Amino acid sequence: MKKILLLGSGELGKEFVIAAKRAGAYVVACDRYDNAPAMQVADEREVFSMLDGDALEAVVKKHRPDIIVPEIEAIRTERLFAFEEQGIQVTPSARAVNFTMNRRAIRDLASRELGLRTAKYFYAKTFDEFKRAADEIGFPCVVKPLMSSSGHGQSYVHNDGELQQAFNEAMEGSRGDVKEVIIEEFIDFDSEFTLLTVTQKNGPPLFCPPIGNVQKGGDYRESWQPYKISDEALKQAQRMADEVTRALTGAGIWGVEFFLTKQGEVIFSELSPRPHDTGMVTLGHTTNLSEFELHFRAVMGLPIAGIHLEHAGASAVILSPEEKQGPLDYQLTEALTEDHTRVRIFGKPEAHIGRRMGVVLCYGEVGDDVNALRDKAKRLAKTVLGTDPYESLRG
Repeated sequence: MKKILLLGSGELGKEFVIAAKRAGAYVVACDRYDNAPAMQVADEREVFSMLDGDALEAVVKKHRPDIIVPEIEAIRTERLFAFEEQGIQVTPSARAVNFTMNRRAIRDLASRELGLRTAKYFYAKTFDEFKRAADEIGFPCVVKPLMSSSGHGQSYVHNDGELQQAFNEAMEGSRGDVKEVIIEEFIDFDSEFTLLTVTQKNGPPLFCPPIGNVQKGGDYRESWQPYKISDEALKQAQRMADEVTRALTGAGIWGVEFFLTKQGEVIFSELSPRPHDTGMVTLGHTTNLSEFELHFRAVMGLPIAGIHLEHAGASAVILSPEEKQGPLDYQLTEALTEDHTRVRIFGKPEAHIGRRMGVVLCYGEVGDDVNALRDKAKRLAKTVLGTDPYESLRG
């Protein structure tokens, strides 16, 4: 039986652990706080800061895992190379995790080395550098920390008067010890989509049907599958996803994000070397295997006979309306009275305003009106805690 050390134990990690346990694996879940979602279903837990390299090394020595699966950005990722040299499998690879945990590395790889179409961008460590970059790019523009997740520190800037606040928020929203921001041109896109890409130990890359999504402040609010896209645009996205994942190396699932412009151009945005939040729609049986089952099989080197669209589906997040230690009062009755609907509560031990606490999944037959499913998921998500997925709740 393989032993897996999971670094980061949020809602995505929880679903991965469930997939792993169903296949008989042994999982040690780690996070900076106790009783994180994945810890609730794992065999063992460790609570420590994964930015503490010595603490990370001590946990690895204690448990002697066969496989390390990172689930978050805030990890002392350079230590992963040493673990790989010791014969521990890092998912997808130490190289991949180091590149993708930092927007500078992955953007430079995609744009400068591979020549993929991306938004125009600059980096800045000081406000003066930031101001010069904004003057070069023009308005509106997008500002993000180099290391962050769930949209923390991301903002859209429309004029000079908003620059200082955007810079401050990006610096404050940075995770880890990387204090630098990226400023990008605003892409006038028609929509955003995620191409879940599976790289295998033995076999060609596999692609899930593309997933449409809507974000607010850089944070996922809803997603749906299938996402309508032309065959030509899909081939462009698959080619780019194949190129960038091949360059990063390793086996696992990747959330490769793209913009689709109003002219039909596909533009590479970002990439994560693990299950993607927009891919939670696959928990509603849109595909024959969820993204978490696909990730587990790829990590273990198990065969994946194929990926098929079995249902149309949509997901919408459940947001916390309050700050609270302990569980919230989830109202499930209205959502569960509707057929072809599932609710997944993540089990986070404390709530913050605007924090994702769960997701509603609605599905139907392939060919059903996806927009109707989206409306249904958003409507029902609002009933669980009384919050609108599109509402900006963070203060």
